Amino acid sequence: MIEFELEGYEFIELNKLLKITGLTGTGGEANTFIVDGEVSVNGAVETQKRKKLREGDVVQFQGQEVKITKAY
Repeated sequence: MIEFELEGYEFIELNKLLKITGLTGTGGEANTFIVDGEVSVNGAVETQKRKKLREGDVVQFQGQEVKITKAY
């Protein structure tokens, strides 16, 4: 599992997370995977490209999981 730490922010948008973590090559590619229903958040398929992810959320994509954490 990959842990992504929110640094100074309350949330990150789903498409940005996929790009920043390297799970997709570009933001456009991330958007396509999301709209096609290939990404899940907390076990449910998510099709909102700009879904706000907060601490504790878990994203599943192509066999990978990313857990959102927060710096204190």
